[in-house]
Amino acid sequence: MSDAPTTSEALDALRAEIDSLDDAMQDLLIRRAQVVHRLSSSGSKPAGTVLRPGREAAILRRLLARHDGPLPRAALVRLWREVFASSVAQQGNFSVALPTDPNLARLAAEHFGVATPQRQHPSHAAALAALGARDATIAVLPWPRESDNRAEEWWTRFDAQHLSVIARLPFLSEREPPLEAAVISLQPADSSGSDATLMRLEVEGEPSRSALAALSGSARVLIMRREEGFTRALIETTDAPPAGATILGRYAIPERGAKS
Repeated sequence: MSDAPTTSEALDALRAEIDSLDDAMQDLLIRRAQVVHRLSSSGSKPAGTVLRPGREAAILRRLLARHDGPLPRAALVRLWREVFASSVAQQGNFSVALPTDPNLARLAAEHFGVATPQRQHPSHAAALAALGARDATIAVLPWPRESDNRAEEWWTRFDAQHLSVIARLPFLSEREPPLEAAVISLQPADSSGSDATLMRLEVEGEPSRSALAALSGSARVLIMRREEGFTRALIETTDAPPAGATILGRYAIPERGAKS
């Protein structure tokens, strides 16, 4: 008689191995939560630094670089985003203000965790006002597009003295995302090691896009608006901003495109 395991025995063995791995993963998650608790209780973190978008991006880049096997990269990021969300929740109340938009709400939930409270508002300005009044920890607004009408151009009225863009969502997209968003905070972002600066620039006359881009080595003009006697532009750069630019924020450069 053959000593080879039956199909049922092989299936039971694989399920037992999965159960063992699940237990090991849970043990590590428990240990991680305990370390986060010690960190938050130590008093070593400055006030207002519960959210560390730069460090989160650096962790995800490191994990993506070592990732292998059949688990999709997007699934890996979603798993860790929930881990990050639970860590943030451990360290204090955290909520998101955003304009009423189911797609934007879904994008925010994917990044900040499905259990993170969301407070929806009737307009972009109302969401920013809630953040300014500290009724929310962050605000999430649609990423500016050339096709936006003037009422939706929050970047033209952005209070850069008190607010800062700290992330561009989604962090990972293997194709052109149908929707992107800006995460806005009362605190500036920490460095991820590979970041972009978002700035608003106003110059006299009607310069070309290429002339505006040339003001900062790696600049990319996202939006350009002609006004009476001057031009206002929204620009992203990884180099030093030019003199006179209003810095709207800094954020980790998102991961775009499928892994080759």
